[in-house]
Amino acid sequence: MDRTKILVPDFIKKKQSSEKIVMLTAFDATIARLLDQAGIDALLVGDSLGMVALGHETTLPVTMEEMIHYTLAVSRGAQHALVIADMPFLSYQIGVDDAVKNAGLMLKHGGASAVKIEGGRSVIEVVTRFVEVGIPVMGHLGVLPQSVHKTGGYAKRGIIPEEADQIMKDAMALEEAGAFSIVLEAIPDGLAAAVTQEIKIPTIGIGAGPGCDGQVLVTSDMLGLLERVPSFVKEYARLGPEIVQAVQLYVDEVHIGVFPAAIDQK
Repeated sequence: MDRTKILVPDFIKKKQSSEKIVMLTAFDATIARLLDQAGIDALLVGDSLGMVALGHETTLPVTMEEMIHYTLAVSRGAQHALVIADMPFLSYQIGVDDAVKNAGLMLKHGGASAVKIEGGRSVIEVVTRFVEVGIPVMGHLGVLPQSVHKTGGYAKRGIIPEEADQIMKDAMALEEAGAFSIVLEAIPDGLAAAVTQEIKIPTIGIGAGPGCDGQVLVTSDMLGLLERVPSFVKEYARLGPEIVQAVQLYVDEVHIGVFPAAIDQK
């Protein structure tokens, strides 16, 4: 597969040419390399690693040090895909100066090409400053995992008119502030399509229907590594049971002496 490096401006070009953008999460170099070889456009080092890789119940405990650590691993494995790193909880909410410093570390030491932050008009000052100093920023609207305690869970957002209007206004504000793209998480299909048509920067949907400019999923969900996945996820494989079966076979062969004896005799 002949591929060139995906850059931030390519997101806008893809929207202008009606070419869908495809993004998945990654937390290590091996998975990043495999997804990259498969032709993925962008790899999101999401703070979902708190739950997927670290075993937390929410994304809130994830630290800057952990995000830089995992982002660097992904950036080493990705040759073509754009690497985007989530800014973890409290890394950008306390003040603009701290936010810029932390985002800069994500690019300088983590190897990311862009960062993602949650929120709309409440974080516009941060987005504006990021853009001014040359840090590409992706927005995130709808369900905001870092606000799970405030909202009371992960239920779909934007169902009532007032909330839908707020999401639309937030998307327009993010575009005006200079964000290059926006993730729309768990909002009604019609609202996601309306936002996508209203703004000139691409939208990346997760549980937001087919009307977005692109899609993102958590890789462990779409590969079937977990017992439960969100209702909007399509499992393209069921690797979890296959891994268990393979490891059980390895355990059995070691116990009865088949491995490594059979290998040694070849």
